[in-house]
Amino acid sequence: MEKEVHEQYEYARRRIRQKKILYFHFVLFLLGSLFLFIANRFFGFGTTNTNSVTVTDTTQNWCIWAITIWFFIFILHFIKVYITDRFMNKNWEREQIDRLVALQQKRINQLESRIEENTENKI
Repeated sequence: MEKEVHEQYEYARRRIRQKKILYFHFVLFLLGSLFLFIANRFFGFGTTNTNSVTVTDTTQNWCIWAITIWFFIFILHFIKVYITDRFMNKNWEREQIDRLVALQQKRINQLESRIEENTENKI
């Protein structure tokens, strides 16, 4: 019983840590996106100066691409924390193992009964 309570506590502690890291990732994403946008728009990163005339090329909106990629990574992190790990936890893993062991045991019992039938028929 104490082992089960300890496992539940460890699972809860691990989930809280995952969520805390996800929230930190979200705040970092917001601040980083703001920084990238400001760096691109107001400080001119991603533009080139030619003869005192600012010329922009296809990399003008590089910050949009960087933010989009970072957002995609954040969405993957969110899915891992709130969908994958939520449903595929220790209980799910234990149930799957028990189901597979039961199927294997059933198959072994079938094979043993076949062997017994074959030996009885030969005698």
